[in-house]
Amino acid sequence: QVQLVESGGGLVQPGGSLRLSCAASGSGLRSYVMGWYRQAPGKQRELVATISSASTTNYADSVKGRFTISRDNARNTVYLQMNSLKPEDTAVYYCNARLGPGVSWGQGTQVTVSS
Repeated sequence: QVQLVESGGGLVQPGGSLRLSCAASGSGLRSYVMGWYRQAPGKQRELVATISSASTTNYADSVKGRFTISRDNARNTVYLQMNSLKPEDTAVYYCNARLGPGVSWGQGTQVTVSS
């Protein structure tokens, strides 16, 4: 398993932008399917976006056209660029790494969208 550390969360006004980063320990990140999930208070954790080892991306309908997931295998880092943020994007955002049956999660980073 890999160790994941998220960063880049914070407080932003509606319409603003943030970029989240997920740094992975060790090597071999290029083989993993990486993802971002989020969990708002009182709600279940939900998928935000994933990126495969071939850099194929998938997004939740609620973030399509606003969020972009990317990966830098040389830096063992995955990013989530979030634009046009809305109050309903407020949540703890978690990074996820999957390889076969193995799954790793980060500790999460808080994103708050509020005026």
